[in-house]
Amino acid sequence: MNDTEFHQLVDIQFTKLEQLIDDSGADIDYDTSGNVMTLEFENRSQIIINRQEPLHEIWLASKSGGFHFKLNDQQWICTKTGKEFIQLIKEECEKQADEEIDWN
Repeated sequence: MNDTEFHQLVDIQFTKLEQLIDDSGADIDYDTSGNVMTLEFENRSQIIINRQEPLHEIWLASKSGGFHFKLNDQQWICTKTGKEFIQLIKEECEKQADEEIDWN
């Protein structure tokens, strides 16, 4: 994968995450600036997601710690937990917000 393909694939994940947040109705503000997406919660805590272009990874920092995701069989998989990016971000958002979020 080259850098252009990497950015296109990450853009898809970021757009999907934005849509999930919007559809959930959760009080989560998001902002993307450059290679970094910031999710901010009602309690003022944040989750930071960034693109690590040199490694072709997505990195996520939350209250639970840091997570790195690599593309494996068309899915972004956490190198620490084995969970898929969207699955793990949903779990981390609920921990960060300290409430259950309706992701349907």
